[in-house]
Amino acid sequence: MVPARAHLESLLRARKLDRTLMSVLTEPVSPTTEEYATAPSGVTALDARLGGGFPRGQISEVVGARSSGCTSMLLQTLAAATARRELVALIDVLDMLDVASAEASGIDLDRVLWIRGQVIPHASSIRDMNERALDHAIKAVTLVLQAGNFGLVVLDAMEAPPRMLERLPFTTWRRLHRIFEGSQTACVLFGNSSIARSSGGLTVRVSRARGPEGIRVEGSLFMGFDIEVDVVRPHRYQEDVRVPLSTACR
Repeated sequence: MVPARAHLESLLRARKLDRTLMSVLTEPVSPTTEEYATAPSGVTALDARLGGGFPRGQISEVVGARSSGCTSMLLQTLAAATARRELVALIDVLDMLDVASAEASGIDLDRVLWIRGQVIPHASSIRDMNERALDHAIKAVTLVLQAGNFGLVVLDAMEAPPRMLERLPFTTWRRLHRIFEGSQTACVLFGNSSIARSSGGLTVRVSRARGPEGIRVEGSLFMGFDIEVDVVRPHRYQEDVRVPLSTACR
């Protein structure tokens, strides 16, 4: 087991910030010189518009409503990172990852540290447990970034109520950015509404481009799933692009 990961797991368990971790991670592989500046999403048209991918050493965000294509983009981004043999950390705030879909999307799960949030057992406790899950997720992100050796860190808060994210102070994101600024790590936040990004990060807003009539099934994937993407860069005008996606069948 990678010594840094063993130490990270012990910290997570000691602070009770997760319930389940993936069992094995192989040795980390640092990005090459060409890859260092960005972490490609694996979606060719989007990466071309992003200038290679999500900037490393920055916090970026992908924002979209339910069924907009955000989950598909998340899975493809994870798959692209593991295909580069990078280590990936997924902080799954409300334990929403479908492992079968992840495997069908090409994610090498042996290279993923999956930190699962708390499952909500009773409707009466949803609010308090959701808020605790988000607090624990932010603390887990901090520990992961401090551990280093991850090419990509993803915070999946897509099912978290917007009010939970809005109540987090801006200093939370500033603190996270200071931890890994200038590192090889790209941090990408996925949510239903804008969360936060660092001064050098990107905001990618996702929406469906067309109805289901063009979608077809090939093997374990849905094909012909197009999305509209708005890219917001620091100090630049918004840019639009239509991006074709394939997503795993459930």
